[in-house]
Amino acid sequence: MTEMKKILVLPGDGIGPEIVAEALKVLDCLKSDFGLEVETEQGLVGGAAYDETGQPLPEETLERARAADAVLLGAVGGHKWESLDIAVRPEKGLLGLRAGLNLFANLRPAILYPQLAEASTLKPEVVAGLDIMIVRELTGGIYFGQPRGVRTLEDGEREGFNTLVYRESEIRRIGKVAFEIAAKRDGRVCSVDKANVLECTELWREVMTDLGRHHPDVELSHMYVDNAAMQLVRAPKQFDVMVTTNMFGDILSDAAAMLTGSIGMLPSASLNENGQGMYEPIHGSAPDIAGQGVANPLATILSVAMMLRYSFDQGALADRIETAVGAVLDQGLRTPDIMQDGKRQVGTAEMGDAVVAALGSD
Repeated sequence: MTEMKKILVLPGDGIGPEIVAEALKVLDCLKSDFGLEVETEQGLVGGAAYDETGQPLPEETLERARAADAVLLGAVGGHKWESLDIAVRPEKGLLGLRAGLNLFANLRPAILYPQLAEASTLKPEVVAGLDIMIVRELTGGIYFGQPRGVRTLEDGEREGFNTLVYRESEIRRIGKVAFEIAAKRDGRVCSVDKANVLECTELWREVMTDLGRHHPDVELSHMYVDNAAMQLVRAPKQFDVMVTTNMFGDILSDAAAMLTGSIGMLPSASLNENGQGMYEPIHGSAPDIAGQGVANPLATILSVAMMLRYSFDQGALADRIETAVGAVLDQGLRTPDIMQDGKRQVGTAEMGDAVVAALGSD
């Protein structure tokens, strides 16, 4: 690297601080042993931020995130804050970061490590070799569309409403990301929509089709979201890159996560047009196991690998992390969520230490 990179670390809630601590061990190893030039600072988000400031995303946190080269997030939310008004619930902090940094492109890889083929709920022959990249539009769609709310009708009945809306430019820019990623992989994009019912996604399909004409090296297909959900379970290896809307991507990526054996194995990247990104595991805060030292830190550690690859142009170090995770799995170490017969169960910190040791043993 030619200059020091700044990472804002947001541990968040639940198991967030535990898993982030292990990712920081990996970063420290890369700094001391491999010359990675990064500096970190910590901030508040989610329920932890609400408890201290009354807001799930303090202005100071957003300003520091904008000034950073990348953000490493643990998780937000938990039972403690479910009774709060929706405007100040922890999840609003996450949505605020996405909108405030314009993180429109969410990359969610679903990769099955061969060591975990037996941990998947599907037959090994169905999932062996699985490697899907789900590209989810992250700052538009029904999660952000206006108008929204709950109103009382003339007859006194309450009605909830949300708006699904996408501009052509929003569709085009997320599609461009998907096509560029596919060109570096197996060269196939499946665009997922509900164009037979929703006019908004009819436009989505039209724009994706037009983009396909400008990327002749990539094969484009279209699939309705209900069929896509079924196909992920029936024959997931048919997919290379899937690109879809905010809500559909949220649902499909969690479904794809379980094909890999555990949601605790999957990282994610959320990028803006300048390459600045927020990196986080796709699982939640898991308050039921918080503080027990049993959470799987591998998704967070793999999120650091994505940070190195997509924001810092450090592909070799990203590969090193991913190889180290594979080596740890080869050693038979498993956290409870991926535990298998004949393997050795370890806790959060021991798993993190094992990855650090594997990094240094190459």
